[in-house]
Amino acid sequence: MAPRVVVLDYGSGNLRSAQRALARVGADVAVTADADAALECDGLVVPGVGAFAACMSGLRAIGGDKLIAQRLERNRPVLGICVGMQALFAAGVEQAGRLGPAAAGGQVSSVGPPGQHSTWTEGCGAWPGTVERLDAGVLPHMGWNTVAAAPDSVLFAGIPAGTRFYFVHSYALRAPAAADLAASGARISWTEHGERFAAAAEQGTLSATQFHPEKSGDAGAALLANWRGTL
Repeated sequence: MAPRVVVLDYGSGNLRSAQRALARVGADVAVTADADAALECDGLVVPGVGAFAACMSGLRAIGGDKLIAQRLERNRPVLGICVGMQALFAAGVEQAGRLGPAAAGGQVSSVGPPGQHSTWTEGCGAWPGTVERLDAGVLPHMGWNTVAAAPDSVLFAGIPAGTRFYFVHSYALRAPAAADLAASGARISWTEHGERFAAAAEQGTLSATQFHPEKSGDAGAALLANWRGTL
């Protein structure tokens, strides 16, 4: 019997692309914001594109942050994708001029030194760490890049070293900010664009990728099939 997967619809993300990619690897997929469906499905996928603050606003509007927390309390699988991965961390900091709509109802404040205005937004807090803008000569980081898989990674099992995945983002969990996550026992897979950052993370029933597996062809399908196998 195909596992039941919900792609959480909170107004952000490549919903139909994710649905098709998951169906390709044998999941029974629904795209919905229904809380009962999101809680009771075998696997919950949290996509996300755009600004961290806007995504958190959308998540909070449907109670998505609470749904994620409840599923993790019950040891039920969750997969975050792109900004959906970023939202799992404690916070995100975005620079002025690169923001989406402010997170209405969320925890948002202005921080940063004079002349470098930025906005801090509280995330879901499933993992420690703050998402920040990459220090790179060219942003966004857009295109195909290799990933150094974590030892004993479930997501990357059987995927050859040097395989490329598709990225579109300017923000990520940078290496210095990942210390607490690593200390908690999470398996972190890395990539580089200007600097080293977390391309994926796995801990218990919580998994996430900064890249888009649904846009990564056969490589992304292999990763999603690995995740499906955990359901």
